[in-house]
Amino acid sequence: MDEGTRELLEPLPPSAKLVYYVLDAEGRFDQTGLAEETRLSTRTVRFAVEKLTEVGLVEEGLCPRDARRSVYQAVPPAERDAVGEPDAPAESVSETDAPTAAVAED
Repeated sequence: MDEGTRELLEPLPPSAKLVYYVLDAEGRFDQTGLAEETRLSTRTVRFAVEKLTEVGLVEEGLCPRDARRSVYQAVPPAERDAVGEPDAPAESVSETDAPTAAVAED
C-alpha cells in the first residue's frame, strides 16, 4: 500500500479501513457482499463506502446483472493521482484573481 493511501485511510473509522482492505484485496463487491465478507452490518458498510468514496479511495459502479444494485471497487493509486492533478491548478487562486468583497463602513 502506498503512502498516499495510508494518509487518506488514517482519519477514517476502522469499518472503512476494513472495507477498503477487502475491496483492494478481493476486487468488486456489492453492499451485501461486503457485509458478508466483512461481517459488518449493511448500514455500517454503507457508511464506510460513503466515507471511502468521499476521499476518492473507492468508486461506485453499476452491477452488470442487476442495474438497481451498485458495486464498489478500490481506485488504484495511479488513477487517483491522475484524477486529482487537473483539479489542482483550478483550486489555487491567487489573491489578485480572487474577487474582492465590498465592505460597508458605518
